[in-house]
Amino acid sequence: MSELTPDAPLSEALLKKAGLKQNVYQHTLNTFLLFKDAIQSIVKEHRAKYPEKENHIPFEYKIKGDFEIELKFAGDILIFLMHTNIFEIPRDHLVMKSSYLKEDRERSYCGIINIYNFLADSFKYKRVNDVGYLIGRVFINKDMHYFIEGKREIGLLYNNFHTAVMDEKAAREIVASAIRYTINFDLLTPPFDTVKEITVHDIQSALDNISLKTAKRMGFKFQADEE
Repeated sequence: MSELTPDAPLSEALLKKAGLKQNVYQHTLNTFLLFKDAIQSIVKEHRAKYPEKENHIPFEYKIKGDFEIELKFAGDILIFLMHTNIFEIPRDHLVMKSSYLKEDRERSYCGIINIYNFLADSFKYKRVNDVGYLIGRVFINKDMHYFIEGKREIGLLYNNFHTAVMDEKAAREIVASAIRYTINFDLLTPPFDTVKEITVHDIQSALDNISLKTAKRMGFKFQADEE
């Protein structure tokens, strides 16, 4: 499919762009379903190896809707959230320099699946002020190729985009990498100066709602940021 030109007939432009985005959306949805299958398989295997009666550490998932999956293990929750819109990769993004995208600009239109990490207690105790982290986001294009922006354990080099095809194996590896990274991403004590003051409202509310903000890297620079 060639790139649209400014003088292309309006109806043709509409149909081509809409068709492209629908195609990318379907590939993104198929990828999300692969993540769902991978999560279900990993949980099933864990439970078979460590029966719940003998293991009191939770390892479970919930399907929260058509575009959201919640995976809970130990004290953490991973949320896999598919965005329903299609995005074009910015021109200044490193991946845009690849010959794979230069050959066909339509390959730069991608769906996105975000992976967030939250503390399980944040949901259990309804601590609405707690902070979660985006630890990775998966981009999928019309060729079912993908790349990942994320932490070192999860992300891939951008130059893999032309060869990395999403399938069952890739989806499982991404889910496993996200779990592995989260296990090693520990809750640290915030610096004293960031928590030395508290309002009367916060201390009163804490008894009912535990409204003091908690996050794994509260008051610390999140390493992302540099990697």
